[in-house]
Amino acid sequence: MRARRVLITDGEQRSALALVRSLGRAGHAVYVCGARRRSLAGASRYATDETDVADPLSAPEAFVRDVQRLIARWRIDTLIPVSEPALLALLPARDALGDVLLPFPPEATFRRICDKEELLAAAPRFGVAIPQQRTVTSPAHGAALDLAALDFPVVLKPARSVGESGGRRAKLTVQYAADAEQLAWLLRALPAAAFPLLVQQRIVGPGVGIFLLPWGGTLLATFAHRRIREKPPSGGVSVYRESIPADPALVERSRALLDHFGWCGVAMIEYKVDERTGTPYLMEVNGRFWGSLQLAIDAGVDFPTLLLAAAAGEPVTPVTSYRVGVRSRWWWGDVDHLLARLRRSREALALPPDAPGRWRALFDFLTIHPRVDQEEILRRDDPRPFLRETVQWFRRS
Repeated sequence: MRARRVLITDGEQRSALALVRSLGRAGHAVYVCGARRRSLAGASRYATDETDVADPLSAPEAFVRDVQRLIARWRIDTLIPVSEPALLALLPARDALGDVLLPFPPEATFRRICDKEELLAAAPRFGVAIPQQRTVTSPAHGAALDLAALDFPVVLKPARSVGESGGRRAKLTVQYAADAEQLAWLLRALPAAAFPLLVQQRIVGPGVGIFLLPWGGTLLATFAHRRIREKPPSGGVSVYRESIPADPALVERSRALLDHFGWCGVAMIEYKVDERTGTPYLMEVNGRFWGSLQLAIDAGVDFPTLLLAAAAGEPVTPVTSYRVGVRSRWWWGDVDHLLARLRRSREALALPPDAPGRWRALFDFLTIHPRVDQEEILRRDDPRPFLRETVQWFRRS
């Protein structure tokens, strides 16, 4: 593969660090920008240089201008946005970025795949199960909702992870309602940017991710993992996870769903597997590099180098196998998980009834599997990101 000059955005993200390490080891010159000058990914020995830029969420236009300046300064030929706000800012500005390679679909395709309402409406056509749900289009619509007809507990999930209202963007999160009274209060308290809102049946069971790289009509890579622990504990980013065999039927249905949207590039298709029935229910699709990217690389599926080679028009041999049973632990995220379990009640954390108790959570945290566990951030040949993250963790605590 010809060596390229790559700019990675959102250097504070763990996926950005995995990208830097992967592409740096492959011989590319990798540069990092982020909302802070000293970022996690920028601390890597594989980062050629790093700097700060405007926040793509709160100042998308200034962020694009900053990226344009960095492209000129560092003679960048490949740009990889990491977060959804960065992609929403840069994809519409593709023509203004010159000849830089941006290995993602057009803005319209990206927005459609990120729209959970449209995604979940399409999924059943391809045999993909979805939770029972109601769509609430506005606060007024929520006030008129027949709450007694819902099967509690329910999940309140904005149709978009990044909401837009009045020309401003905001990062939105999932919330839970145990009963009609709590749901009514949440519907009144949510900002306008949170609508349309999906009020979903809560699926209790393990989270499973199917990770695909379709390009030019060929599936170049497949990977799957299960979530063992998450932050927050009720459901969020995984802090401890394991590579598992990819269910061929689920891969086929997931691929068909991506094809329906004309998707080309990396994607994470997230499912919850109902612990009672074993049915995988679709939660969302992330059309970008995901937080647990390092696990896929450790297991033998190097998505960053595969994507770059495919986007550059170079021949790529599809990766059809990987090591199963590899586990990846994000240390400080796992510490946050443990502290939440020890400090807050089951009710305050909105945990399902069968969630393990505090002592079991502590036991699980202290249990190490030396032959399969790998620390996500701390690497012997690249320790500085972990040291930088540790300092930042203690400053936040």
